[in-house]
Amino acid sequence: MLMSGQDKSFALGKREIDGVSRRWCLKAAAAAAAWWSVPGAFAEELVLTPRQTEGPFYPNRLPLDTDNDLLIINDNITAAVGKITHLSGRILDRSGRPLRNVLVEIWQVDSRGVYLHEGSANRDQRDANFQGFGRFLTGTTGEYYFRTIQPVPYPGRTPHIHFAIKAPGREKFTTQCYIKGHPQNEQDGIFRSIRDPRQREAVLVDFVPIPDSKIGELAARFDIVLGWTPEDSQEPPASRG
Repeated sequence: MLMSGQDKSFALGKREIDGVSRRWCLKAAAAAAAWWSVPGAFAEELVLTPRQTEGPFYPNRLPLDTDNDLLIINDNITAAVGKITHLSGRILDRSGRPLRNVLVEIWQVDSRGVYLHEGSANRDQRDANFQGFGRFLTGTTGEYYFRTIQPVPYPGRTPHIHFAIKAPGREKFTTQCYIKGHPQNEQDGIFRSIRDPRQREAVLVDFVPIPDSKIGELAARFDIVLGWTPEDSQEPPASRG
């Protein structure tokens, strides 16, 4: 089931997150909304998010559950292993206007470095409780939200999360985000392929401990700026799989 930010920007679809995290997310959303409403906040055009390779591990078979909570699959009671991360952001045009009815997809390795893909290394060790893939449909604010885990490295790659952005009549846009300050970033060929230092900075994300979280949850915010206009994304895209 696709979750719409227009209806419930921070709904998980299956389960409520703990009270502290929920309050923190709502406060963060309110603060973000206040900032985006400031007149002149985007007097200059924003830096476009760099397009990056989709890579070979987009799920070749989508899971039965494709919502925005990657920690719990359907009605399972066992959560995935990893540092719980509340990943949010907005899909914007270069003038800072939100893009609605945009389908945001993410996929990443589990805590053992394994993708939800039959070609992934060590597939027999995959955490069966990690969804590995999720979707979110933006509303009028352009906001998206996922509950996932902090990405981990695997041989040849620094920690990262893949994103695919889809809208009617537009070519699919793919990119990746990275942990700001991670020591492996500068050895990662895909990250280093971003030549523009401003665009490189745009995909580096702080994973910040949530105050008062008793289980060490993190918050991360990654805004994606596209060379589209709000008129390009009026109708919801057809889901894949």
